[in-house]
Amino acid sequence: MADDDLETPPLVIDAVTVRYGDTVAVDAASFDAYAGEFIAVTGHSGAGKSSLLWAIAGAVTAEGAVRLGDDLVTDRSQGAGLGIEVIPQGSALAVLLTAQENLELPLLARGIPAQEARHRVQEALASVGLEESGSHLAEELSGGQQQRVAVARGLALRGRVLLADEPTSELDHDNREKVLALLRAEAQRGAIVVMATHDPEAAAQADGEIRLDDGHLETVRVPRS
Repeated sequence: MADDDLETPPLVIDAVTVRYGDTVAVDAASFDAYAGEFIAVTGHSGAGKSSLLWAIAGAVTAEGAVRLGDDLVTDRSQGAGLGIEVIPQGSALAVLLTAQENLELPLLARGIPAQEARHRVQEALASVGLEESGSHLAEELSGGQQQRVAVARGLALRGRVLLADEPTSELDHDNREKVLALLRAEAQRGAIVVMATHDPEAAAQADGEIRLDDGHLETVRVPRS
């Protein structure tokens, strides 16, 4: 949806609550984020970080509201149409497709012309140091390589909002630093980047931090708050 010259409206999270049966995973979380901001969502395992990101993406049923500018995010398809993209935890690759196919198919599904899609795929794989691995099946790659392919897929989509769920969890130090630099570059491009992480060193590289504790938003440190 988006290109290199973004006009990203504010992302508004308004009293978002996510329930799984009787369990409240996210409890009335509210914050705003703006174009060019790179924000970390932190908290212990099970604190609600992933649920919050998926609610922003429109992928889980939630109370409250998520808005990108004047548009209300109602479901995942509509969120993707607005340019809200996700780097999921654990890569979520199709293991019997090649790395290149895992990147290319979502681009084609968004209506990106085939030649442009191939260019984006090559550029994104090179950015994560996997330019020689595009023809390898995802199941042939190590866990860290699969994670980098997932990051490359998110980058290739060039969304207005990029939600990254533990994008550095399986990476060594050098690749972690490379991925964090790429996420920051996305923010500098004009995207809003929201990264869920349990790694305090990774969180420290973001512009701001939102901390969850058992679904409750405990602290907010965002650039414009």
